[in-house]
Amino acid sequence: MATGTVAVQTSGADPGAGMPPAMAMMQLVCGKISTHLLYAMAKLGVADHLNDAPQSAAELAEQIDADPSALYRALRALAGLGVFVEHEGKRFSLTPVGECLRTDSPTSLRHLAIMFGEEWHVQAWGNILHSIRTGKPAAEDTLGMPVFEYFERDREQAGIFNRAMTDLSKNAGKAVAEAYDYGGIRRLVDVAGGHGRLLTTLLDAHVHLEGILFDLPHVIRSAREQAELAKYDGRLSFVAGDFFSSVPEDVDGYIMKHIIHDWDDERAARILSNCRRGLRKNGKLLVVEQVVPADSAPSFAKMADIEMLLLPGGKERTEQEFRGLFAGAGFALTRVIPTKSPVSIIEGTPA
Repeated sequence: MATGTVAVQTSGADPGAGMPPAMAMMQLVCGKISTHLLYAMAKLGVADHLNDAPQSAAELAEQIDADPSALYRALRALAGLGVFVEHEGKRFSLTPVGECLRTDSPTSLRHLAIMFGEEWHVQAWGNILHSIRTGKPAAEDTLGMPVFEYFERDREQAGIFNRAMTDLSKNAGKAVAEAYDYGGIRRLVDVAGGHGRLLTTLLDAHVHLEGILFDLPHVIRSAREQAELAKYDGRLSFVAGDFFSSVPEDVDGYIMKHIIHDWDDERAARILSNCRRGLRKNGKLLVVEQVVPADSAPSFAKMADIEMLLLPGGKERTEQEFRGLFAGAGFALTRVIPTKSPVSIIEGTPA
C-alpha cells in the first residue's frame, strides 16, 4: 500500500523553527492543498508537456483542455513549493522535483500523486476520526468493504493503485537490488509483487535469478498483459493465489515490498508462516519496508504509519517489532540492511 507526503518537512522537536508557531501550524494544516494541486497536475499530465523549453500557462492549457487563468494560478502555487519555475511571460519549466511528475521519468511518482487525490482516498482520510477512535481502517468504514476488496471490484482504481506501487518499486528497486547479495538464492518469489517491477529489476541486476511473480488472480491477469515482461520468458513465471492460504513452495527466497505493513500482527504472521513452510533449507526471507526509529527522531515512516492505519489497517514497525513478528512465524531476524532509499531489507532465516 502506498505511502504519502506532507507539505512541510519537520526537524527535531520544533517544526516551527525559524517562523512564528501560528505560521508553522498554518503550513501543516494546509498540507492537503499541495496534495490536491499535485493530483490535478498529475492527472492532467502537465509535466509530460514540459519536456523541452518553458511553456506559458496559456499554451499548456490549450494542450490539456484547461482554463488558462486557473492553470496559471495552480502552476504559480506549486512553483512556490519548488515543483515548477516561473519565468517571464507566465511561462513555466520543471524543477528536479517536478520531473517526478513526468510519466517517463526514472524517478516518476505521477501515479502515486494521482492515487492520493482519487475520491476514495480523499474520503478515507476525511474519515480519520473513525480510525483514531476505534483503531479500525477508515477506508473500510467509508467504502463499506476492505480496501483490497474494493480494488477487486473497481478495476480502474485497482489499475491506479498498481501503477502507484510500480512507481514506488521503480524508485526503490535499484537500491534493493544493489544493497543485498542474492548469490545464495536461485528461485525467488515476489509475494504480492503487483506488476513485477521490483522482481524484474532484480532479474536484470542478477542474471542467475529465476523469478516467480505471485499475487491475487486479478492482479496476475493484469501483470500478464504488461508487454515489457515478455522479455523475461523462461526466467519469470506467474502464480495466482492468496498469501493467507499459501504461497509458492520449494523456493530459495521470498521477497515482499510494502506488503507486511498492510496487515496487523496476526495476519502478517500468517503470511510469514506460509513463507516459512515453503522455504528450502538455508533459504532467506527478505521483507522490504521502512523501519520506524525507536526514538522521537522525525521519520517519514511515522507518517506512513497513519496511512496504514486508515487504509488497510496495518502498521509500520520498529526493528524490535519486526523481530517479534519474525519469531512468531518461525524466523530469526538476522539483520536489517539499509538501502539508498527510505526502505530497508529485513532479512530472516528459519529459526
